Amino acid sequence: MSTTATNAIPTDTDQLHVQHHLGAPYSEHPVRVLLLGSGELGKEITIELMRLGAWVCAADSYEHAPAHHVAHEARVLNMADPDQLNALIAEIQPTIIIPEVEAIATDQLRFAALDGIQVVPSCQTARICMDREALRRLAAEDLGLPTSPYRFAGSFEEFKAGVQAVGFPCVVKPVMSSSGHGQAVMHSEEDIEQAWNTAQTGGRVAVAGQISRVVVEGFVNIVEELTILTVSSSAGVVTCSPIGQRQDHGDYRESWQPANISQSVREQAAAYATTLVQGLTDAARAQGERGWGVYGVELFVLEDGSVLFNEVSPRPHDTGMVTMLSQHFSEFALHARAVLGIPVTEDTVQLRNPALVSASHAIVVEGEGEVTFSNLPQALSEPYTDVRLFGKPVVHGERRMAVALAAGTTVEQARAKATAVAETLEITVSQNQQ
Repeated sequence: MSTTATNAIPTDTDQLHVQHHLGAPYSEHPVRVLLLGSGELGKEITIELMRLGAWVCAADSYEHAPAHHVAHEARVLNMADPDQLNALIAEIQPTIIIPEVEAIATDQLRFAALDGIQVVPSCQTARICMDREALRRLAAEDLGLPTSPYRFAGSFEEFKAGVQAVGFPCVVKPVMSSSGHGQAVMHSEEDIEQAWNTAQTGGRVAVAGQISRVVVEGFVNIVEELTILTVSSSAGVVTCSPIGQRQDHGDYRESWQPANISQSVREQAAAYATTLVQGLTDAARAQGERGWGVYGVELFVLEDGSVLFNEVSPRPHDTGMVTMLSQHFSEFALHARAVLGIPVTEDTVQLRNPALVSASHAIVVEGEGEVTFSNLPQALSEPYTDVRLFGKPVVHGERRMAVALAAGTTVEQARAKATAVAETLEITVSQNQQ
């Protein structure tokens, strides 16, 4: 493989088939993984990597993050600060860097890749997925995937023209933002100026004071939101069974697998997810990187049964926590395998019991202080139920602190059982004593 890009990562025919030596994490030449972001997803990834013999350092912006509890070493830093991140990379000297959050100094990851460090899934993938404009143009214009109507704008005049072209109602999003920051819905011309201001204050820009580019998207009649966990590995690209979900103000609250959809929708969704992830993998390989890992591809199902691409997360997905119960290998185990060069095939992503539906229910706690859980014997008295307590140190306002898991013969039964687990748990929020 070759490339003519300036400052491209050196490539050779063996780079995509590196054999990692796994076993004793404190041996002379262990696989050293630096995890950037140590929340509940990072914790599960850490466990799976350690099971396969990797040494893991978990980093985050606060002490006692969930992955800190299980990793070999932990660090606290501002990962968006280039100097701090560069110093950490120099200290740890990782073989592999796995970003689990977006607030990272991505240029430092590129420099790390140039030094031969494997960035997951790749620097190129992280750049595309963080930029809604780059991602939408790749998906819709290069790969031909159907999406909702959209227009991009770099000025207020372009923005107004984009709104008129798309029509009301519509939503504006900064091309660079996360967790819903800067998003606003417009129902009439009276909403335009306020929506523009919201996007400008909520988006990320390279230089303070610059205009934040935005995308205007038209509304579509959605009947189902799906996540297709898609794995790119040394064996190619494969998809997991579709996951249905319920959100509240853009945040995940419930998920279930398999989703209750028709076979035609299932096939269409899998095909779109495969096309998208293969496109991202090809872009990574054009830069000499691998592109390996789990991707959470988000899709809309419309009233007429058609499917639209929405977004993609280049890492395990919140809704995929259901796979800890539903699949032989959870999304976290699949991520660890793919990252380490282990082939992930169709056989690897199968459901544990095709006759059952599994569900997850996010446990969101409100308050100020430390959170403790009790009444677990009663909450888990039913068969095919489980819970994961994340171990986050405190809650300030509202925070996802655990997830309930359950399986049943139907989507409705599985969701009801997971909800019952969550509601039976007794939760106490205690003020910290100073």
